[in-house]
Amino acid sequence: MTVIEIRVELKKGVADPEGKNTKKTVEALGFTGINSVKFVKVFEMDIDAPADKAKEMGEEMCRKLLANPVIQNYTVTVR
Repeated sequence: MTVIEIRVELKKGVADPEGKNTKKTVEALGFTGINSVKFVKVFEMDIDAPADKAKEMGEEMCRKLLANPVIQNYTVTVR
């Protein structure tokens, strides 16, 4: 069994309303010194396949479902 981590985040320059709202709320709670907050999705998957095949499967999942290539980047890491 192989564990992969898929990280999906917005491309540079794409508006991140969830990150901005989180920053605003955290500051309203009294936390200071926060320069930015970025919303990132992380998927962890246990896959019954060798590491190279599991990584390929993760990349294919991103292309077909998990990421929008127009506005998002993704990375697949074998852990």
